[in-house]
Amino acid sequence: MTATTTPYDQLKGPTAVRRLIATPTAGPLAALLLACVFFSLTTEQFLSGGNFSLIVQQVMVVGTLAIGQTLIILTAGIDLSCGAVMAFGSIVIAKTAAQGTLPPLAAIVLGLVVCGGFGLLNGLLVRMIPLPPFIVTLGMLNVAFALTHIYSAEQTVTDLPAPLTALGETFPLGRTDITYGSLLTIALFLAFAYALSSTSWGRHVYALGNSPESARLNGIRTSRLTIGVYTLAGLVYGVAALLLISRTGVGDPQAGQTDNLDSITAVVLGGTSLFGGRGAVLGTFIGVLIVGVFRNGLQLMGVASIYQTLITGVLVILAVTVDQISRKKAR
Repeated sequence: MTATTTPYDQLKGPTAVRRLIATPTAGPLAALLLACVFFSLTTEQFLSGGNFSLIVQQVMVVGTLAIGQTLIILTAGIDLSCGAVMAFGSIVIAKTAAQGTLPPLAAIVLGLVVCGGFGLLNGLLVRMIPLPPFIVTLGMLNVAFALTHIYSAEQTVTDLPAPLTALGETFPLGRTDITYGSLLTIALFLAFAYALSSTSWGRHVYALGNSPESARLNGIRTSRLTIGVYTLAGLVYGVAALLLISRTGVGDPQAGQTDNLDSITAVVLGGTSLFGGRGAVLGTFIGVLIVGVFRNGLQLMGVASIYQTLITGVLVILAVTVDQISRKKAR
């Protein structure tokens, strides 16, 4: 079987520095550092432990969604339904626990299974029929959105049991309060970074994104792998649903309506190619932080939220443009 090179392999060897600069995450990391320097010079509150903790808290839900989105985009797919699936999972968890239908832990497991089921269905439709991922997940977005509002009866679920909001609790680290949910998000990024860089499964994901036919000819079970990736992404969305509940303290049927686009934004800003086979989960983490830093910094500067959205859109276009240019140079 032909070995597939991942972005992490580029850091090995005698020319490690040059290869580090050439990795997809180098540009986003430089942009993040420049943004931090800029906002630290223009605002007094930015450069503090409490503010950095707040940034991570603000992006932990979208960041977790972006992990699943990265997996799918690496296979040359895309998932427009992730935010709606997360919202439905959060309502399932919140309502079954609040009404006493299930114990809190069982409600959490049910929410994970429901979100994983959406991912499984997406994967089956994409691979077995097959249908374009854009169309499948666009349709599933509407299905999940409708089910969320039907099941919740358009009502916010309150009075949640303590286990559902435990990840929103904080603990002191020096003079800074850190949420347990933030640690979980970072742990997930590290776990998936390891899985993609150091396991045969991760190499197969990259191979599938580079060339599905070549991957199949090399003995990779592409259908099973694709379905597995979409299912795993769905389970990750279930974790995001729990983080959403822990952050807001309620089950909100209106939540997550733009989180699908925010997750794609983070993935693209992190250097992952929309054409598949190129990128890294740690790059996505950097992309998430770029979005969080820009929004936080601009808010501290008193810039209206609509201009924050405008700037984020410009950054996405620039990131995709850079990706296209690098692809042409690589040919």
